[in-house]
Amino acid sequence: MAGSLSPRRLRRLGAGNWRLLAEALPALVHASVAIRLLPFRRVAALASRDAMPARAADEAFLRKARWAVDAWADRLPWRAVCFQRGLALHRMLRRRGIASVLHYGVAAEGDAALEAHVWVTVDGRPAIGGEEAPRFTCVAVFPARDEPG
Repeated sequence: MAGSLSPRRLRRLGAGNWRLLAEALPALVHASVAIRLLPFRRVAALASRDAMPARAADEAFLRKARWAVDAWADRLPWRAVCFQRGLALHRMLRRRGIASVLHYGVAAEGDAALEAHVWVTVDGRPAIGGEEAPRFTCVAVFPARDEPG
């Protein structure tokens, strides 16, 4: 599913997709505000909460949830990069009891400045941001590996 929200496509969306779109926008806004205003340790704590009993992740649902996040992220009046997108999707999944992990990685190529990237996995499979992840060394995961959920 591409991030397209054309009028034609909007008319064909089912109730489940509308609910995901309705959830994804405030999740992105919340993630953006948290990243902008809070120290990293507070953002990390936010990413680690909402653990519920683990449920299996349905691949179709993961695609649709990512689509909803990406569709809104591409239309926000501010730039929503991997950190906002990853944090928003991670929170949406964890609210449903889907045990997702938010990864924070860094990379430095030659004399270039240090780059950072965030991606989310479910059962070890990328849910968002996974295309770029192999270039980065993971330096932290949320929740921390020794935390449940």
